[in-house]
Amino acid sequence: MSKYTLPDLEYDFGALEPHISGQIMQLHHDKHHAAYVKKANETLEKLDEARDKSDFTRIGGLEKALAFNLSGHVLHSLFWRNMTPKGGGRPKGELANAITRDFGSFDGFQKQITEVAGTIMGSGWGALVYEPMAGRLLCSQIYDHQSNLAQAGVPLLVIDAWEHAYYLQYKTEKTKFFEAVWNLWNWDDVAQRYDAACRMNLLIPQTVEVAAKR
Repeated sequence: MSKYTLPDLEYDFGALEPHISGQIMQLHHDKHHAAYVKKANETLEKLDEARDKSDFTRIGGLEKALAFNLSGHVLHSLFWRNMTPKGGGRPKGELANAITRDFGSFDGFQKQITEVAGTIMGSGWGALVYEPMAGRLLCSQIYDHQSNLAQAGVPLLVIDAWEHAYYLQYKTEKTKFFEAVWNLWNWDDVAQRYDAACRMNLLIPQTVEVAAKR
C-alpha cells in the first residue's frame, strides 16, 4: 500500500523571516504537518483492517479522521509551495485578469481573503479557490481542514489560520500574520495551479453563462 510522506521544504526554516520565524516554520512543518501525515497513514491501515475483518462498526469515525488528517496534509503541502523567500507583489497574466474579473480588483481580493481568514470561528484556513462549474474564482473559509469547501473547488492559495501558524510570533494579533504573508506569496506557483484548474472545465460542464460574458 502506498503511504503519504512529509514533503521537504524548498527553502530553509528561517528563509521566510522576518514575516514568519524559523522556529514557527520548524515546529509547523516537522511537528504539526508530520502528525497529520502519520495519522492519515494510520487511519488507512485501520480501514484496511476493517475491510479484511468485515467489521465496519467504526467506519464513520475512521472516515472522519481520514478526511481531517489527509486534508491537513494536502493544505499544508500547498501552503509551503504558495510561499517563497522574497515573494509578494502581485500576480500577472491570466491569474491577474481572473482576479480582477471575479473580485473587481486585486485590492478587493486582498481585503476579502484577509477578512475571510481573520473571521474564521475557531481553527481553519482562508483559501482562494477555482470553482469549475462557473469557471470563476472564490474565497472560501475552510473550517478545521476539510469542511465548508465547495465540492470540486480547487484551492489555489491558502492561509493557515490555526493558532500554531502564528501564535509564537504574533500572539493574539493574528491579523498581523495574515498581513505578513502578503510579502511571501509565490504567484508563479499560484498561477500554475490556476492554469491546471482551468483544464477541469473539460471534465465539468459550466452551468452558468455569467463567467463567459464578463
